[in-house]
Amino acid sequence: MLAYIFQRLDSIVSSLFSFEHNELVGKNVTYLLNEINVEKENIMSMINNRAFSYNNDNDIEYFIFQCRSSLKILSDTLQKRKITHCNLDNSIQEVHDALLVCIDEIFTFLETRFSKFISLDEILPDIYLDKCKQELKTKIISIEQTLYRDSLTRLLLERLKTFVNTNIYPFEPTLRAVKYKQELVQRLEEIKRESPSDPFSPIEQLLIYLNFNSKKFIDILTDRLAKEINQHETSTERMAKILYYFKAYKQLYRKPNVKLNPRYHDLDFVINNWFTQEIIYIEKKLRLSVIPLQYEKTKNSNYGTKSHQSIHKVLCMLSIDQLGLILRAADDLRVIHAKSLNEVFKTIVPYLSTPYKEELSSGSMRAKSYSPEERDKQVAIETLERIIIKIKEY
Repeated sequence: MLAYIFQRLDSIVSSLFSFEHNELVGKNVTYLLNEINVEKENIMSMINNRAFSYNNDNDIEYFIFQCRSSLKILSDTLQKRKITHCNLDNSIQEVHDALLVCIDEIFTFLETRFSKFISLDEILPDIYLDKCKQELKTKIISIEQTLYRDSLTRLLLERLKTFVNTNIYPFEPTLRAVKYKQELVQRLEEIKRESPSDPFSPIEQLLIYLNFNSKKFIDILTDRLAKEINQHETSTERMAKILYYFKAYKQLYRKPNVKLNPRYHDLDFVINNWFTQEIIYIEKKLRLSVIPLQYEKTKNSNYGTKSHQSIHKVLCMLSIDQLGLILRAADDLRVIHAKSLNEVFKTIVPYLSTPYKEELSSGSMRAKSYSPEERDKQVAIETLERIIIKIKEY
């Protein structure tokens, strides 16, 4: 049974601070230290044998969970009793430290040997957490000397230092949180100092890869992109620049199933929304700037021949793709009736124009309605929602 596996170790922990151990002599200390080491090897052997005696993964997972929970209790018990007994005898301190090392090594053995059965949301014992924090602290000091100091690097170093130097967290220090910090630090060590020529710096690429969904990082990233885009004077140039960044952002690698803050939106959700809203805003500015040109063209056409005046076009403030989506949806819902969808486009499209194009192709619009982009779908939905609001006001 599980209690039997840790029975002797539990007994040593329970009796360490009792009266009979208050005056441990050298011989007893040596005996206990040797017994702890032997017991550690026995426990790891028993865990290994027991785990592989089960027939399914669920039983193994539950067994490993019980083992790690028992180790956490033993570790917490040692830590609490040390606090209660402030001035430890050297002999007791030696045995106490050996027990902590023993528990830590069994804990590490479980993580290494049975990692697939361990939940990342497991709360870590203090001894294991402290060990991980100490390892991270050493690496952070080294990283600090090599990385270029900008606002993003300062944010990262500040977050990492806070994690390794504090004992009180606004969240539970789970295995998931520790592993995330470990991978972040490991990859930071691999980043070189050279200035990047890519649209996104090596650190930005790393944080996007690891879904570093910190609100401060999101602000730093979007502020930088906005400054780069707003350096251009015309809306056309800004549109070209933001589409360039959006394409580059979408092509970056992502590691699946990782996230800095499990309680907040994914980084992609927020950044994609930022790009979409910025693109919609620039599109609206472009349309407004084109309207006067369309008006002048219509005005001048009054002096033309009757053949040019025979078709009066309606100027629509949507793109060809967005208009195609709305017409296709209207046909699918039978809001409008025709022999076919092709007939719908052939009948209506000749009477429409956009700020970007006066002569529209019904065939092109119909074809594009079958493979819409997310941005066009969002603009079409937003337009229809505004129409609904306006109708409600009548």
